[in-house]
Amino acid sequence: MTRKISVFGLGYVGSVSATCLASRGNFVLGVDLNPDKVRAMDSGQSPIVEEGLGEILAQANKACHLHATTDAAAAVQGTEISFICVGTPSQRNGKLDLSGVQRVCQDIGNALRKKNEYHWVVLRSTALPGTTENLVVPALEQASGKKAGKDFAVCYNPEFLREGTAIKDFFNPPFTILGTQDFTRLEPLRELYSWASSKKFETSIATAEMVKYVCNAFHAVKVGFANEVGVLAKHLGVDAEAVTQIFTSDTTLNISPAYLSPGFAFGGSCLPKDLRALVHSARENDLRMPLLESILPSNAEHIERVVEKVMHSGKRRVGVLGLSFKAGTDDLRESPLVHLVKRLLGEGCQIQIWDKNVMLGKLVGSNRQFIDEYIPHIGMLLKEDVSDVVRGAEVILVGSRAVDREVLLGTLKPDQLVIDLVNLEKLRRPQGNWGYEGICW
Repeated sequence: MTRKISVFGLGYVGSVSATCLASRGNFVLGVDLNPDKVRAMDSGQSPIVEEGLGEILAQANKACHLHATTDAAAAVQGTEISFICVGTPSQRNGKLDLSGVQRVCQDIGNALRKKNEYHWVVLRSTALPGTTENLVVPALEQASGKKAGKDFAVCYNPEFLREGTAIKDFFNPPFTILGTQDFTRLEPLRELYSWASSKKFETSIATAEMVKYVCNAFHAVKVGFANEVGVLAKHLGVDAEAVTQIFTSDTTLNISPAYLSPGFAFGGSCLPKDLRALVHSARENDLRMPLLESILPSNAEHIERVVEKVMHSGKRRVGVLGLSFKAGTDDLRESPLVHLVKRLLGEGCQIQIWDKNVMLGKLVGSNRQFIDEYIPHIGMLLKEDVSDVVRGAEVILVGSRAVDREVLLGTLKPDQLVIDLVNLEKLRRPQGNWGYEGICW
C-alpha cells in the first residue's frame, strides 16, 4: 500500500529518506525553508551530493512520486505521515540545538489544528532520550490544540545512514526501530517498512532514541580503539594490518555480542594486567592513548557506583554473594568484588560473604598471594551457608549467578535491599515486596 508522506528537512537524512521512500511507490513531498533545496528537488535534482541519489531522485520526480515545497501547512494537509529530518547540531558546550525540531513541530502543529484526519508525526532526527516525549509531543499539542494519541500519533524512527553509502544503507538497514507510546497506531509505519528484510523492533520512544546514540558512541569507540592499537603496534614494529585481520576474524568474542551486556566491573588475572602493560608500553614509546588509558578508571568508577548505592541506602550490614572474579572459579586475583568489599569495609560496613567456590584454606600461588597482600582478613568474613549471609544483611549484593533463587527468595525479608551486580535473568530476580535494583539496568 502506498502512502502520502511529507519529509521536513531536505538536508542529508531528509533528502535520502524522501527519495528512497518515493522510489518505493509512495507519494512524497519534501519540505524545507531553503528555496534552493526545494527548487532542486522539485525539478528532479538532488539538493546534496550522495552516490546514486541523483538518478533515483530524478526517476521518482519524473514518475510524479517526489516533489518539494516551502509550504508546511499544505504539506501536512496533503499527506498522512510527516517525517521530521531536520538537523540537531551541537552548541558550543556540546548541548544539542533543538531549535529546528521545535520550529518544525510548531509548523506541523499549526497545520494539524486545521486538519480533521488522523496524522502520524515521525521524528527521524538524532535526539537524546526524552526529546520526543518532552519536546516534540508538547510542541505539537500546544500548536495544534489537539492531543497526541487521540488526534495524532507520534513515533521515533532513528536513521542509520552513512554518507557515501546512504542509498545502500536505507534499503539494507541493520535493523528498523519504531519507538511509540501506542503500538496500536504503528500499522502505517509497519507497512511503510514491510520491504525491509532486517530485524524490526517496536519499543518505547526513549529506548529507540537511546539505541541511536549507543550505536554512534560504539562506532566512535571502535574507531578510536583501532587507531590507538594501530599506532602502538607500529611503534612496536608489529604489522598492524595482520593483527587487525586476525583480531576481527574472531566472531565469538571479539566482533560479537560478547561482553556487551550491562553488568559489573571486569577483573581477573588477564584484563587489568594486560591493559596496564599496554598503557605502560605506550608511555615508554612517548605515546598518549587516551582511550586505553581511560578503561581502568572507568572500571573503577563502576565499583564506586555500588559503594555509593550502599551508602545512600543508609544500611550498613551487607551480604555479598560471590567473591571470585567470575562464576565457576575460585580465582580472586583482581576480582572487582574483592575491591568492592575492601571499599565497603573502609566505609564502616559490616560484611559477610558467601561464595560456594571460594575456600580460603585451599587458595594457593598468586591467587593466595593477592588476598594476603590486598585484604588478609577476608577469611573471617566468609560464611559457608548462603542463608546465614542473607538473613543477617540489610543489603544483599548479588555478585554471582550461582545463587539459588529459591534459597534467596525463601530467606529474604521485605525490608531488605537486593542490588544485582550480574544482571540476573528477569525470572530469577526478586520480585514483589522485596527491594530490587540493578546496578546499570
